[in-house]
Order: sequence, then C-alpha cells, then structure tokens
Amino acid sequence: MDMRAVEFTPDIPSPPVPPGWAGRAPRPTEPHRFGCMYGTSPPMQAVYRMVERVAPSNASVLITGESGSGKELVARTIHDMSKRARAPFVAVNCGAIPASLLEAEIFGHMKGAFTGATYTRKGHFERAAGGTLLLDEITETSLEMQVRLLRVLETRRFTRVGGEEELHADVRVLAATNRDPLAAVKQGRLREDLYYRLAVFPIEVPPLRARGEDIALLARHFLAELNQQAGTAKELTPPALLVLRSHGWPGNVRELKNAIQRAFILADDAIESGHLALGPGGRVAANDGVLRFGVGTPLAHIERQMILATLGQCRGNKRRSAELLGVSLKTLYNRLAQYDADDGARAVR
Repeated sequence: MDMRAVEFTPDIPSPPVPPGWAGRAPRPTEPHRFGCMYGTSPPMQAVYRMVERVAPSNASVLITGESGSGKELVARTIHDMSKRARAPFVAVNCGAIPASLLEAEIFGHMKGAFTGATYTRKGHFERAAGGTLLLDEITETSLEMQVRLLRVLETRRFTRVGGEEELHADVRVLAATNRDPLAAVKQGRLREDLYYRLAVFPIEVPPLRARGEDIALLARHFLAELNQQAGTAKELTPPALLVLRSHGWPGNVRELKNAIQRAFILADDAIESGHLALGPGGRVAANDGVLRFGVGTPLAHIERQMILATLGQCRGNKRRSAELLGVSLKTLYNRLAQYDADDGARAVR
C-alpha cells in the first residue's frame, strides 16, 4: 500500500464561538444567515429549526441532499452550535480516497503496517478528538469499511491499522450523501444497520431550485465577497437577477457561486444577463417548463416562482408573461416591485 499519492485533508479550525453560543443553539442575530448558511426561504427555515434542535445533543446526523446544495455547511453549523465547538471539525470525503487507503486515513496506522507506512500516523478519528467528524459521501465506502465504522459508533473504540491497542473515540460523527440512503440500502451500497445508526436525526438539504427567494440573496452575498476582495463595487442588474431567478440550478449553490465569479470577471461595473453563462456550452438554460412544489408550500411562494419562471421563459418580456399568466401588466409590475423590495429588505437586515 503506497501512501505517497494520498492527499490529506487538513483540520478546519472553528471560528471564535460567541459567549453563550456553544451548547445553547440560540437563534442568530442576522435574519438572512444561520451559522454558515444563508437564506430566508421556507425550506431553509425548516433546516435551521432542525439544526437548532439537534446541535446541542451528541446524536449522529445523516445529511442528505444533491451535490452542491451545502451539506458540509449544515454539518459545520451543527458543530459550531454544539458543545464541541471549540474542538476540531474534520471533514473527509470518503469518495475521494481510494478504498485501499480509506481505513488508514480514518483510523490511522502504525509504522510498518504496510508498504509506505514509514511512521505512525493518527487518523481522522484521533484528529477530531473531542470534536466532530464528517464522513462525506458515506455510501461510497466499502461494506467492509462500513462494518468497522458501525463498530466504532457502537463501542466508541477503534484500533489503528497494524496496531493492537484500542483507542477511545470521543467524536461526534456526522455523515452526508447525495444519494437516496434508503435506495442505497436496497442496492447493497449501504448497510442497513449502519444507516439506522447514522440516521438518528436525518436532515435533508433542499436544492437551490426549491429556494427561489434565496437566489438573489446568495448571488448578492457572493458578489459582495468578490467586491471586498477586489476593492470594487460591481452590482447585479435587474435583468441579470431575472436570469438567475429563472435558471434551474442543477449544480445548486456551488453552480450559483461559480456563475457569479465568472460574471464578476467578465463585467466592468454592472453585471448584465449577458455576463451569465449558465447551462451546457455557456448557454442560459431555461427550466424544463415544469415547477414542482412540496405539499404545504405557501401560496405566496408558489405564485412568486411561477411569475419569475414565466418571465424567464419569455426572456423578460413582461407583456407576454402577463398574458400567459392571465394577469394585467400593472399587476405583474406590482408583483415584481414587491419582490425587489422584499429581496432588498432581506439583504440589508
């Protein structure tokens, strides 16, 4: 086993914990922000409530959601709002490490345990001692590895590869996957007993397309970060915001962040819709003409997304959009003005 090709994930230091924060999980002071996460949409508010409930406990959490939706940010927020906040937060992408090396990465190894093991090395469980360990893409691990993880979760004991001494694992374990975990169990990719041990408290992160009112907020947030770094004052124009709102975002928040960075590079002062290269081949991608909403979605949210999606399909033609929606042009203008006012209020609060 050759260790030279392995890229080690460094510990991510926790930010300073405000007095009274750790273990109490208070509501944040910024309405548009919760820990490491941004958003005011109903789906994200539901996630915030779940995180606030589970953070002070020591329960295992299984975080699910599409790629790029922000699962690691959820895990980081749980850690930062827990009693373990002053200890390390360590994240390991199980799918990015060869199966032959994953065991040594997570549990550590003794000198001489295999070819290339020229020294004794601590694994992620030891490096996260007292803190939180995130096992990202848990469904990509081998079934043999899953047996070892299950034992650690049940006994809080483990041994390094090539070692005999049992070590105590004082670690809170969080796991994440972009697969349907129950489907993974049926397919034999995830052990059923490990699933139930990890999913003591499941949290599903919504895709960006279900967080319509958060798109402008996140876009402005990413742009503000870039402006601060470059000492500029670039702004998103209304047509650009309209394009962002109407895009389907298959790559979720990660795709939005990359789109804003590309547009920032291309634009001089104002970011126009032409600066946004979305979808395959740099084209502005429209939705598939179908909007999907969960049962219980507020009617105001549904109306807003329908209006913005229709505008996107009509390439910003308000008169044509009003005709398709069956409302007057004045009504459409009033709705858009209200949405802009709401987004602006969220951005400055």
